[in-house]
Amino acid sequence: MVVRIRLDIAYDGTHFRGWARQPGLRTVQGTLEDALGRILGGRPRLVVAGRTDAGVHAVGQVAHLDLDDAQRTRLLGSRRGTDAPVPALARRVGGALGAYSDVAVRASSVAPDGFDARFSAVWRRYEYRVADRRSGYDPLRRHDTTTVRADLDAAVMDAAARSLRGLHDFAAYCKPRPEATTIRTLLDFAWHRDDDGVLVAAVRADAFCHSMVRALVGGCVAVGEGRLAVDDLAAIRDRGERVPEVKVLAARGLTLTEVGYPEDDQLAARADQTRARRGGEQID
Repeated sequence: MVVRIRLDIAYDGTHFRGWARQPGLRTVQGTLEDALGRILGGRPRLVVAGRTDAGVHAVGQVAHLDLDDAQRTRLLGSRRGTDAPVPALARRVGGALGAYSDVAVRASSVAPDGFDARFSAVWRRYEYRVADRRSGYDPLRRHDTTTVRADLDAAVMDAAARSLRGLHDFAAYCKPRPEATTIRTLLDFAWHRDDDGVLVAAVRADAFCHSMVRALVGGCVAVGEGRLAVDDLAAIRDRGERVPEVKVLAARGLTLTEVGYPEDDQLAARADQTRARRGGEQID
């Protein structure tokens, strides 16, 4: 019997070269799989909801892991049920990673039937933090906040963000990849200032193409600085070509905050639907 484990994960992406395992480089996937291997044996392989780039953080990342027979026996022992040892796996991974690790498994659970961390997801939500002259620079938040040396207009940035919502081709805001679609449904996009005056973007979509969030944020910052008008961002999107006025902002300001899934009885159908639509394309 295959046992699929859901892992809820957080990490500071500053010193990782992204999620995906790469030879000779420190990555989130590689670090976690190595820790899981010390606990479970064999070569654990994680499937993740969104493969974040180098420097991007997460507080709500989701992955799954299928246990082979040997790993199942090692984790569960002679127990007939699977509930008790599985939640403890998160704590055991923390022990393997050591104190003050920059990645943590916050929870581990037996995945419902049909669950696929990547293909069952219906949306991903990101947050992007921008400090400007009004908020000032906070050295304690330097790893998760991008600083812009300007006075940004939050109201026009929010208006520009809202104008981009809906199902569109976002090629103008993506780094192209061969045979990968750039059509996405941008479900939410809005800006506000937090209690410290830092500008925070909340962005939610069914999926994101490469660098899409950081380019969308870069376009809004250009509007906030007065270099572009509110209506320009939608016009750029509709032309479908990248323009130099829209900069891809630094990875440090971006955090994956949540991944949404349907009800348990719809997980398998959603996974089948997503596989058919996107094939082998990367879903960020």
